[in-house]
Amino acid sequence: MPAPEIHKSAKLANVCYDIRGPVLEKARQMEEDGHKIIKLNIGNLAVFGLEPPDEIVQDMIRNLPQAAGYTDSKGLFAPRKAIVHYTQEKRIAGVTVDDVYLGNGASELITMSMNALLNAGDEILVPAPDYPLWTASVSLSGGTPVHYLCDEANGWIPDLQDMARKITPATKGIVVINPNNPTGALYPVEVLQAIVELARRHGLIIFADEIYDKVLYDGNVHTSIASLADDVLFVTFNGLSKNYRSCGYRAGWMVVSGDKRRARDYIEGLNMLASMRLCANTPGQLAIQTALGGYQSINDLVAPGGRLCRQRDLAHRLLTEIPGVTCVKPKAALYMFPRLDPVIYPIEDDQQFAYELLAEEKVLIVQGTGFNYPTPDHFRLVFLPHEDDLAEAIGRIARFLGHLRRRYGTGS
Repeated sequence: MPAPEIHKSAKLANVCYDIRGPVLEKARQMEEDGHKIIKLNIGNLAVFGLEPPDEIVQDMIRNLPQAAGYTDSKGLFAPRKAIVHYTQEKRIAGVTVDDVYLGNGASELITMSMNALLNAGDEILVPAPDYPLWTASVSLSGGTPVHYLCDEANGWIPDLQDMARKITPATKGIVVINPNNPTGALYPVEVLQAIVELARRHGLIIFADEIYDKVLYDGNVHTSIASLADDVLFVTFNGLSKNYRSCGYRAGWMVVSGDKRRARDYIEGLNMLASMRLCANTPGQLAIQTALGGYQSINDLVAPGGRLCRQRDLAHRLLTEIPGVTCVKPKAALYMFPRLDPVIYPIEDDQQFAYELLAEEKVLIVQGTGFNYPTPDHFRLVFLPHEDDLAEAIGRIARFLGHLRRRYGTGS
């Protein structure tokens, strides 16, 4: 009698992460067959020649011989102290070293923050579109993600009325991704203040994902939502991956601030989970103090004429020249979330759209529903490739969309 099949946990039934999902698996198969794929699916900066600052690399190399032991479960003192200073720069009040947790990237800490909080039936408000790790972490932790809409017609700013409507007695917190992935939106202070007021009124935690807080264009300034109140509990996430082009170092942090008195039991849960994973990787921790205290080369990349700014401008221009494609120009981050006019492109399955684009033009993007957006008329691309490669990739997308218009009979 054959042994029974081994199935994945039922907890994974509602978990997806399409940034590294089935379309990527198809791309890997095509690469094994000898095809060259242009990958616009993931914000992995190093593969596009965007390297970490040399002083971070050299500091890690110098300290590596002393990095073999476990650290304190929350992390080394010096980088945590540097993060406290950073919170002071961001005007977040009352943060001590004990409020800072270092992690293997912000991703580990996002999951930890949900695991420590949620019971079955608890709800967390998550933006739509979102960075899908948030939805997945809520589900995996036994909670229910409830998506509030961000309004494309208003620059992808959260729809505050929709957010308020979706708060129930089961709601425990609100996730705010600012600057936003996948849309590149940057939220005005008055919107952040309104979210704080909602959290205050309903006794909710605000989970603030601010990993792109230095990737800002056109002179825009980022406001940390945790700087706007001390009577609401905030859990803020950041790290080196994007601002310092150090994705593989897995160096992230989580800061608890605001009304910590009513959260003693939750904080005890965070401490327990931090201890269970022993500690974050020590070499990554060693990069943090040098990064925060050193020359902020990201400013050169995002300034007018800087590489990231030029690539953003080029990608936006080329995309919006395609018939039936509109796109809110990003104020921040590394992504665009263009819209395909559903009259011109009546797409019913956007994952199939991504498969066909990959098969025909060897370009890898992520479909919009992979970011928990409710309709199949968007996709996300990164604008990290050099300008020539970016122009080639978007040219291929334009050619593919031309084929679709002819197929649907909606244009040449």
